[in-house]
Amino acid sequence: MANTFRVKFSFFDQSPPIEVDVRKGDSILDAALDNDISLHHNCGAVCACSTCQVYINEGMDTLPEITDSEEDFIDRAVSPKINSRLACQCIINGNVEVTVPDQSVHLGH
Repeated sequence: MANTFRVKFSFFDQSPPIEVDVRKGDSILDAALDNDISLHHNCGAVCACSTCQVYINEGMDTLPEITDSEEDFIDRAVSPKINSRLACQCIINGNVEVTVPDQSVHLGH
């Protein structure tokens, strides 16, 4: 497929990883939702919460640079790490591997 990339989702609970093909320009959140992968997104993907936090294992250099707003919300996330990003803000421009943290700590969708 032209203009497509792979996103590999791993999970905190050691569930088997899921690899999906995505279109260039989709977000990691889009990739999850389009493939029935549960990833909270309480603010509706407008960078106004931290519920779609993921850990970028590979491919950070293919994602847009983190904004001040995104960084502020990551600071408020549950168990943030140096490789934390908000899935709604990560526009895919290359292959990426992410870990979805424990989603049970969030209420909502």
